[in-house]
Order: sequence, then C-alpha cells, then structure tokens
Amino acid sequence: MHMLYDSESFVVVHMLPDAVQATASRQALNDTAPAVPQLARHGFEIVDKRSGKEVYLDGSWAEMFQEQILAWQRDTPTQEEVEDALDRYAGLAQNPVVVH
Repeated sequence: MHMLYDSESFVVVHMLPDAVQATASRQALNDTAPAVPQLARHGFEIVDKRSGKEVYLDGSWAEMFQEQILAWQRDTPTQEEVEDALDRYAGLAQNPVVVH
C-alpha cells in the first residue's frame, strides 16, 4: 500500500497485491507451494474527506486512473487540477469511511 496523495480534501492510496510477491518467494524455495494467483490486481482507494466516503477502483477503472497518474507525472498539474479530477472520481463514492 502506497500513499500517493494527501490533501485537506482527498487521500489516494495505491493498493498492491503483496501476496503475489510472497507467494513467488515461497515457490522459489518449495516446489509444492501454491501457484501464484493468476488474477492478482492492483487498485486505488480515493477517500473524499469532505463527504467521509471512499471509492475503490480496480480492473479497468484502475487502469484508467493509472493513465491519469502517468499524465500528471508528465504534465505536472496544479493542485486545483488534481483536486478537480479526484472530485469526478469521488462522485462514484458510495462507501462511508469507517476506519482510516
């Protein structure tokens, strides 16, 4: 898990499948270890601090958001531009934040 962004309004965390690395290490040591998961996926959690809700992006949504992050790295947007983009994703948020 890697914190990518934290402001007064939003938090963005990149969730990585740590189990894949641990399983691959075990396989190198033991041929009878379970196979590496075939559908290991990463995702992004966007927390809207203003509403107290979060959205988890995985699959194609995560891929689209990853493209947005790469564009931000190339173009160096203002904080306002980043916040506007995050606000659009936050519109998908339905889950209340319980523990953070």
